[in-house]
Amino acid sequence: MTLIAALLLWFVATGPAGWVTPITFPTPAQTWDSFVQICTTGYAGGRLDQHIEQSVKLVLLGFFSATIIGAPLGLWMGCSRRAEAYFNPVFTLIRPIPPLAWIPLAIVWLGLGAAAKVMVIWMAAFVPVVINSYAGVRSIEPQLLEAAEMLGVRGSRFAWEVMIPGALPMIFTGLRLSLQAAWTTLVAGELIGAVRGLGHVLTQGSLDIYPSMILVAMLAVALCGWLMTWALGWLERRAMPWRAKS
Repeated sequence: MTLIAALLLWFVATGPAGWVTPITFPTPAQTWDSFVQICTTGYAGGRLDQHIEQSVKLVLLGFFSATIIGAPLGLWMGCSRRAEAYFNPVFTLIRPIPPLAWIPLAIVWLGLGAAAKVMVIWMAAFVPVVINSYAGVRSIEPQLLEAAEMLGVRGSRFAWEVMIPGALPMIFTGLRLSLQAAWTTLVAGELIGAVRGLGHVLTQGSLDIYPSMILVAMLAVALCGWLMTWALGWLERRAMPWRAKS
């Protein structure tokens, strides 16, 4: 209902009411024409599906690599004082650095190709995964840990049956934050040195003073981010069926 109201307001404000000029913000008709253009003849070096494919590929590479490294590291730091003492100083030093601050260094190291963008996305997605995985372990109820110790649950069995299930809610919170950070950083990374991608469409649209095409790219980013967040939510419900039933 809210979405319908927003679309109606958009139509009225840019059309009959004339509150906003089309130069400032495009009308629905202009946005549709730009959508048809980028889907058929293309824009900024590719069609919309090609731009989306490039952006999604970069996001997934950065997000999954950050998850594969960050989640185990956070769990390890949460359950081992020695690991926390070893890694926390370095992590504390890296954590305050904005992800976009890594762009110049990524370009120096890896050039203007996809690898530099994946590195920047990795830096953005890595921090939330580590923090929330660590917090997930530390949030496990002490009574549960005491019961596991009394029953002799140790080693890999403790990790799979106690630590990971107990930390899963916080881990998925970190994954959602990481996914959001990955998309935000991707768009910023593609503003420089990209030949294809939704960020590149945004850059080219601003250079061409093409508001309706900019809006199409923004809506594409929003839709892709929503779909990936929905998929992550579906995975969360499958991984923690006891929460879905509660």
